[in-house]
This record gives sequence, C-alpha cells and structure tokens, in this order.
Amino acid sequence: LQTLVYGRDRIRFMESLVVGDIAELKPGQGTLTLLTNEKGGITDDLIVTNTSENHLYVVSNAACADKDLAILRDRAAQLQATGSDVHLEVSDNALLALQGSPSMARVLQAGLSDDLAKLSFMNSIATTVFGVPGCRVTRCGYTGEDGVEISVPAGRAVELAEQLLGVPDVWLAGLAARDSLRLEAGLCLYGNDIDETVTPAEAGLMWTLGKRRRAAMDFPGAAVIMAQVKEKPRRRRVGLTCGHGMGRGWQLPLTSPYPHIPGTVTSGCPSPCLGKNIAMGYVEAAHSRAGTELTVEVRKKQHPAVITKMPFVPTQYYMAK
Repeated sequence: LQTLVYGRDRIRFMESLVVGDIAELKPGQGTLTLLTNEKGGITDDLIVTNTSENHLYVVSNAACADKDLAILRDRAAQLQATGSDVHLEVSDNALLALQGSPSMARVLQAGLSDDLAKLSFMNSIATTVFGVPGCRVTRCGYTGEDGVEISVPAGRAVELAEQLLGVPDVWLAGLAARDSLRLEAGLCLYGNDIDETVTPAEAGLMWTLGKRRRAAMDFPGAAVIMAQVKEKPRRRRVGLTCGHGMGRGWQLPLTSPYPHIPGTVTSGCPSPCLGKNIAMGYVEAAHSRAGTELTVEVRKKQHPAVITKMPFVPTQYYMAK
C-alpha cells in the first residue's frame, strides 16, 4: 500500500499514529516506523518519507493494507472535523525492488539522470527510470543489502521490469529468497515476528522511537511502551543459530534444557551465507543474553541452539559520502 499525505497538518497527523519523529526528517528522507495500538502492540511497520514535493509518502505492508487504510482514513476524518488541513491519496503505483551490491547501483544508474552516489540509505527521489516518468526511487529494501524500491505507474510496471530483467546481472527472486535475506539481516517480518500482541520494547525496536516522541508520549500505546522501557519487558526478541540438517521446520515451540525458560520461534530457515540454520523468536528477558544455550523442537525432535546477536550477516546499506 502506497499512500500520499498532503496538507499543512500532515506531520501532526502522522505522528498521532506512529512512534517515529517525522518532523525531524529532511526533504527526501524516510524512516522505518511503527503503527501502534492503545495497548502498545504493533499494528504494522511502515516507511514514512518526507518528500521534497511537500507531501508524505507512506509505504505499508500489502497484507495490512485494508486495516492500515481504515486507520489512516479514520484519523484523517477526525482531524478534518476539528479544522485540520490533511488529506490522503492512495497511489495505484506498483512497487519493484532491485536489490544487491554492487550490481544494483551499476544497473540502475544506466537508466537514471540522477547520481545514485548521492542517494543515501533511506532517502528518496522523484525521477524517470529507463524512460518511465512518474517514478520514485527510494534507497531501501528488506534484504540487508544495498538496494532500491521503485514506485512506478502501474501501467508501465511490466515494461520497466522487463527492461531491468534484460540486464544479465538482474534475476527474478521470490519471497523465499527475500525471506532468507531479511532473516540474515535480523529484520522482522510482520505477522511472524511482530504483530498486535508484541510491543516495540519486546521486539527490540525501541530505536524507532525518537527522543522527542519518548518525552512527549503522544503516540498510541505510549504509556504501556514507556512503562516497559522503565521496568524492562518480560520477553525479548532474540536470534538463534543451530547446526545443519534441520530443514525449514523451525516455526514450532521453542523449549529449553531449563524448564523455566519457555519461548517461541517466529521465523527460521537455512542461511545460504552462513551454511547453518538461523531463526528468531522470543524468550524470557532474563535469559535472552547472547550465548545462552537452548533446545528447539522441530518435527518432534530436539535440537541444540544458541542465542546469537543479530544481524547474523553484516548489512550492506549505502551511506553517501
């Protein structure tokens, strides 16, 4: 879901729904942020960009599109009723992700007049891509690699995709490939690792809360979330590594050689880069230290695992000099 937010009160509108400091974003800069509920749970994770064209560009998960749009529209109507200047436009653009360093920059630069070397991670430009006008290129992506997401008019998305695939270095990749990459990078998948029952403090996502927002406590669920920060959450998201031969059966209950350390595995797969199995899940906070040994149950068999710091594989995000 791609949504454009217009009006002089667009930042106040957005900050009434998410935990991020949207006001501090420079023109063209974006941030990963969280849409929270009154209980402190995560309704969705999304990227908000303060465009250079005087509107906010919001990208949220397709699986959450209906509920997210309902929340956005309801809040906009509330503010409009009190005289605020904010209105929404749902974009019908398609979204193409081109990921992987160093080939991505070389392939895309051939179709741009803009200098990609000046575009840092989490920054965005409106541009023409390989002759297709009306595109937005954002240097981001859920792979842990240098990459871009290209918002392209829907009627020309196939044309642009075919042009990109005409380059020998470019290959189609499905969601399974994306999933292994985002897990190696320690990135959460909404619906697996985070959902409306998980708070930012539990998920290790407090870095998405700006200092000003923490002090103001003016986002949904602020009281619950900030209380957890002060008192420490009961559980924490952790990374796990295990040996060879487990296959893809990770998403089952996590147990421990110690009965008082229960937990749950939320994502897992063989790591192509590391040659071992990796996963993430939740354990009691008191036992979440890296190096802690646990046992995971996979297809009714017990396997030893170790809590491991994330990312499992170093990320390759691009920061312009």
